[in-house]
Amino acid sequence: MHKDNLFAPLRPKTVLGIAAHPDDLDFGASGTMAWFAKQGAKVHYLIITDGSKGTDDLKVSPKELIKIRQTEQRAAVKAVGGKSVSFLNYPDSMLEVTMDLKRDIVRIIRSVKPDVVITMDPSMLYSANRGFINHPDHRAAGQAALDAVFPLARDHLSFPELLKDGYLPHKTKTVLLINFDQSNFYVDISETLTNKLSALKAHASQIPDMDEIFGFVKDISRRAGRKANFQFAESFVRIDVR
Repeated sequence: MHKDNLFAPLRPKTVLGIAAHPDDLDFGASGTMAWFAKQGAKVHYLIITDGSKGTDDLKVSPKELIKIRQTEQRAAVKAVGGKSVSFLNYPDSMLEVTMDLKRDIVRIIRSVKPDVVITMDPSMLYSANRGFINHPDHRAAGQAALDAVFPLARDHLSFPELLKDGYLPHKTKTVLLINFDQSNFYVDISETLTNKLSALKAHASQIPDMDEIFGFVKDISRRAGRKANFQFAESFVRIDVR
């Protein structure tokens, strides 16, 4: 095992993935989601925006695109063995870190009660090596998710209206942050790479060339695997919350 993979293995009972758009979690963590599901975990997705801007098709309307992308995301969750997906339907490409957003995420966290939350690393602004600028929605979603995990979902005095409605405080034990340049934890997805590819295949509106994307995903999963002595892996920044 790679020297960075010094954490104890994760065997969560409940996992919640929180992301800005349909397909975000499937690109970054669906092999891990499928692995947890195969180990018996209940896997849930929370998609914050409506995905209404993600297209080059000049003929499709935002309303049509929302429906398409939610249908695709439901199919992708099924492909990884997930239990549910929730949509908050904030406007795509306009996401801001607000208390309303944090409250909505806290509500889901207190409902699902995850052992592990998976979300984007909000500190990842760009990757010069990859020629990649991280979408501002990704950063906002990751920051709001972290704030919701700690301290807001934990503290009963945060959002007393939620407590009044029966949403009891919850302490999430572990957070896995998707960061394509930095990592300290690797998950072996050798047995679930096919699930990851099936999840990505569901997002046909976003992937014009499936063969190209499949080759790219296999390559980066193979390279991550080499760092941890796995055939294929997904990598994360892991935080065990104290």
